[in-house]
Amino acid sequence: MSDLQDAAPRSAGEITSYHAHIYYDPATTRPEAERLRTWIGERFSVTLGRWHDVKVGPHDQAMYQVAFAKEVFAELVPWLMLNHGSLSILVHPNTTNPRRDHLADPLWIGQPLAVHGEKLPEETELEQASAPNTTPHLRP
Repeated sequence: MSDLQDAAPRSAGEITSYHAHIYYDPATTRPEAERLRTWIGERFSVTLGRWHDVKVGPHDQAMYQVAFAKEVFAELVPWLMLNHGSLSILVHPNTTNPRRDHLADPLWIGQPLAVHGEKLPEETELEQASAPNTTPHLRP
């Protein structure tokens, strides 16, 4: 038997929160990324991260991060599927293994892009969802 056949299924309880990395090109699609960011902030209780107009960490393209609690996933992710326009979005869980979270267990909305796993640790402390910095006032 292989190791996979012997392994017990992983529990969704491993997930403490989620990140969505919204990628854009500063020269051509930043206005679209700005509009999407505004819409997200108006509709969802999330933490909107800083703009990174250059490559940062394992990300091969400009991006900003949206951090959100598990309870927001069911509304936010389908909404992103319908409203991402031409932008690529990486949605990943936060567990104790950031490399696995970004490379093996994510989902992509739009065109998948390169993620450099060698820049990510295999083990880390659990990340708790941070307090949202937005006050949504529109329905998703």
